[in-house]
Formats: sequence, C-alpha cells, structure tokens
Amino acid sequence: MPYWRLSSFYFSYFALLGAIIPFWTLYLSDLGFDPLEIGMLAAIMMGTKIVSPYLLGWLADKSRRPMRVIRWSAFLSFVFFLGMFLSSGFYYVAVIIASFTFFWNAVIGQFESVTLSQLGKHHSQYGKVRAWGSIGFIVAVLILGWLFNTIAISYLPIIMAVLLFSIWLCSLLVKDQRHDQIQAHDKESTDGLFDILKRPAVIAFFSACFLLQLSHGPYYTFYSLYLADIGYSKLIIGLLWGAGVVAELLLFLVMSRILRRFTVRVILLISLFFCFVRWPIIGVFPDYLAVLLMAQVMHAFTFASFHAVAVQWVRQAFGNAHQGQGQALYSAVGFGAGGAAGALISGIIWSYNPLLVWLLAGIAGGLGFIIIWRFIADIPTEISY
Repeated sequence: MPYWRLSSFYFSYFALLGAIIPFWTLYLSDLGFDPLEIGMLAAIMMGTKIVSPYLLGWLADKSRRPMRVIRWSAFLSFVFFLGMFLSSGFYYVAVIIASFTFFWNAVIGQFESVTLSQLGKHHSQYGKVRAWGSIGFIVAVLILGWLFNTIAISYLPIIMAVLLFSIWLCSLLVKDQRHDQIQAHDKESTDGLFDILKRPAVIAFFSACFLLQLSHGPYYTFYSLYLADIGYSKLIIGLLWGAGVVAELLLFLVMSRILRRFTVRVILLISLFFCFVRWPIIGVFPDYLAVLLMAQVMHAFTFASFHAVAVQWVRQAFGNAHQGQGQALYSAVGFGAGGAAGALISGIIWSYNPLLVWLLAGIAGGLGFIIIWRFIADIPTEISY
C-alpha cells in the first residue's frame, strides 16, 4: 500500500491551502483591493472548480491515466502562478488566479479517486491518509501565522510558489496505474453518467453539497479579514485556523469508528446542523475568543465528517467507470459552484452588514439539512470506511 507517497501529496496540497485560506485575502487587501473586489477574486478562485475538475476528470477517465493528468495539472498551475510576480492590477490578478486555479483545482478530485483506487481493499485507511492533508494545513497556518507577525504579507506569493512546486514533485512519487488494473468494475459501472445523475438521491446529495459549501463561502473569503478588523493578530488568526483543522484531523482519525455507530444519513444531517449553528455564532460573538475557538472546533463536523462520507458515497454511487467524473462533479458542484456563490454573495453584502452574511450562511446550512432529511432516506449505509 503506497501510504507515504499518497500522504506526502496530501500534505503538500493542503499546506498550500493553509497558506491560501487564512492569508490570501489579507494579501489581496494589502494590495489595495476592496471587499467587493476581494469577493470577486475569491469567487474566481472557487469558480474554476466548476469547470476544470469535470473536464480533467473526463480526460482522466478516458485516458485511464489519472496521475498523468494530475502531474501536468500540478506543473501548469505552478507555471501560471509565476505570473503573480509581474503585476498587481485587478484584472491582471484575476486572469492569473483563473489560470493557475483552473489546473490546481482539478488536482484534488482526481487524486481522491487515485487514492481510493490505489488503497484498494485497504480503503478503510483513507481517513488516515487524508489526515496528512490536515497536518500539512496545520503546519502551514502555524508557521505562517508566526512568520507574518515578523515579515510582510507581501512575501506570501513566494511561499505559495514553493508549495505549488512541491505538489508537482510529490505527484511524481505516486505510481501511475490504469484504473482497470487496480479496480474491478462494480454493478453500477455499466450505467451511463446521466442515468446516475438523474437519480433523485444523487440530485438531493449534490444540492446539499452546494448549500454546505455556499455556507462556507464567507468563512473562506472573509474570516481572516473579519478577525483582523476586530483586532486579532495574524498569529491568533493562524491559531484559530489551526484549531479548526486539528479538530478536522482528529475526526478523520476516528471516522471508521463513527461509521460503525452511525449511518451515512445521520452523519450528513449532523454536519449540516452544525453549519446552521456555527456561522451565526461567529457573526454574533466575534469579541469572545473562547466562543470563536468553539466555533472552529465545529469544523470537524461542518467539513471533515461531511467530506469523509461524501467521497466514499460518490465512489459507490458512480462506480468505477465514472469515478473520476463523479469526484470531479462533487468538487465542481460543492467546492466550485457552492464556494463561488458563497464568496460572491458575501463580497456583495459584506460592506453593508457582515453579521447578515454569517446569518445567511447559517440559513444555507439549514436548507441543506432539510434536503437531506426530506429527500434522502436511502443513502447506502454499507459503505466500508
């Protein structure tokens, strides 16, 4: 089992995410962009997830060489990002973000597919492999939170370029195998993609994914700026982000036990319930560090538990023949369309009323809860984790 090779990729990928999520909007603010412009740039970053994962997922499924697609995507994302060092105008930065994230956002969905395929009968170890991504995120936010208290945030692009290059290097370590060499076709592999997508449970599932990630849009876009405006230091901001991912990491490590006690449907409902609760707490109690810390611990449920179940559910629902496209659609609909919509809406409203943004995010989580409760009663509970 290629445990460490897979884990090193997750570590590098999410270390980059640990540089982007807490500090990218602070960097954009340092460049002089206003909240609406920051929201638009964040929407572009998330919006490329709508198209690129599906296109490259289709290419990976057709070629049956997903690692080749991943390697080229990782390399091109690094090359295009180097353009950030040439200019800082709004439209230029928008083009660079669209270019490098088009390839970068396509990587992780395909790598989830590769991971589950290469783990094979050991796919119960997915949580432990994916946990190294959380560790990478934690290491990045803690180091950079401390570092940006002593150096200017303008150094962030240099750090991001190094991490993008490391993602490409780690992709070279993972063996490129054809999907049909490592997985047997299951009973759903003969169904067409659109036959799968027409199923009511699949429609409801993706709708809930969209709403969950829409509710995260303000968090990924404005949380750091929100805390900085209140007066928290970059170190405290980094520690709060780190606390959320520590909670995420711990949940990934015990996910196999949780699935032995709770059904998939119950886990999805719990995740969306915490979305309904978490975001209003952040909006109403920003001056109470202990309350913010409690809200960050909820990240274990609003992200980790949902994601851990979702990638396995997609794997089973889409089968071997459409696995790459299934994971790509999960990324595109949730992290892409949902995240972009959340970022754009929050960017429009933020200057007028930040509290309203957090309340609307909570409502989105509540709507997702209702969809799962009302329309999904038959998500398979036999998923082996």
